[in-house]
Amino acid sequence: MSGSTGIDAGALADWLGARLPCEGLPRVARIGGGQSNPTFFVDWGGARFVLRKKPEGPILPGAHAIEREFRVLRALEGTEVPVPRALWLEEDAGILGTPFYVMERLKGRVFDDTTLPGVAPQDRRAMYLDMARTLARLHAVRPEAVGLGDFGKPGNYFARQIARWSGQYAASTGPRIAALDRLVDWLPANMPEDDGAVSIAHGDFRVGNLMWHPTEPRVIAVLDWELSTLGHPLADLGFCVIPWHSGPEEYRGLLGTDWRAGGIPERDAFVAEYQAHARPTGPLLPFHVAFALFRFAVIFVGIADRARAGSAAGKDAAALAPLAERFAIRALEVVDQS
Repeated sequence: MSGSTGIDAGALADWLGARLPCEGLPRVARIGGGQSNPTFFVDWGGARFVLRKKPEGPILPGAHAIEREFRVLRALEGTEVPVPRALWLEEDAGILGTPFYVMERLKGRVFDDTTLPGVAPQDRRAMYLDMARTLARLHAVRPEAVGLGDFGKPGNYFARQIARWSGQYAASTGPRIAALDRLVDWLPANMPEDDGAVSIAHGDFRVGNLMWHPTEPRVIAVLDWELSTLGHPLADLGFCVIPWHSGPEEYRGLLGTDWRAGGIPERDAFVAEYQAHARPTGPLLPFHVAFALFRFAVIFVGIADRARAGSAAGKDAAALAPLAERFAIRALEVVDQS
């Protein structure tokens, strides 16, 4: 093993050695943070990689789709969407315990705090607006043009997603959450008419899943594609504005911070920047934001389940479990305010 990472360095060396010449054992370091697929830096000779793998233990059906993540990264190479180059996929769980893939390691900045600490106010604004433009560029890519025409079912996206996430919540072994129960009823009853809009949806597009240039206020890579599918662009946009509807203790939201003085644009300015660069789509409605918060809440239900089962990817999974209820309550706030 390589330290406490749980990665068999010898097995990884044999696997990598079949793909490029190098000797000795790779150095493996777990990248902190994240509750999804465990992620590691791998240094082997002069080569530097990032390895992502499925977590150990039982997982919900359809979760941690490492193969889909690899596929979409490959498909987006050469487009205007900045992504790291995906190198190799291994679906045999016998190598490292679960399927994994290896991608190039980029040099840049990653922030888990939406206030972007240590960044000049003018750069904070520029970074948020570039985030909006990057999302618009993703949604401008036609799935069939990059071999992703079958990456999901087109049409009726919200109906299918509400059913999926409601089913995952119903399958949870944890206690029922009153706010989530209410959303399970409210969302299908208030769903807008399907307008037929289809795009590649990232599914988790937020500050913490972007890599920024080391010194410039621009996105150089979109990371963590495990929830990607063919979906509605306003689902991604609704998710991306969650920080304006949540507090610092709720996955580092903006509410209660001095974000305006820090240079971060208003939510409406962020949405306007997206709309100015996106393919024509409808307005962002309270439904879209409530749906995004509902889905995020169910994701934290899954994290709580894995924490109880002892298979959570992050060490702080148990502490994050209460966020399922917090995000469900935030969704109801959006509903009630509308």
